[in-house]
Amino acid sequence: MSKPSVDAFFVGRAVAEGLYEQLENILTNALSELGKFDAEQRERLRQFTDQVLERANLEAQMTHQGTSSSVSRSNSQSIDLQATIDELRAEVAELRSELQRYRNRNQ
Repeated sequence: MSKPSVDAFFVGRAVAEGLYEQLENILTNALSELGKFDAEQRERLRQFTDQVLERANLEAQMTHQGTSSSVSRSNSQSIDLQATIDELRAEVAELRSELQRYRNRNQ
């Protein structure tokens, strides 16, 4: 065997390994983002369900007690708190994604 053909073999092998690593990173990142998205959507659905049930319970209590003004004030405060929590969770998810992109660029 001549030396150029052996060198070409090792170069081709290194290129194939490099491409495999890149593909692995891309696939891992895509699956990670998909998993995050799925988890976020499940959490949002759970929160929505909790809010609906809470509203239904509050309305049932209002029917029994007749105290609509105090219940509606506490309900709006809990919705505002929930909105703040949702915004903070979205920011955390965005920061995690940015950190992952930063780590990938520096590898």
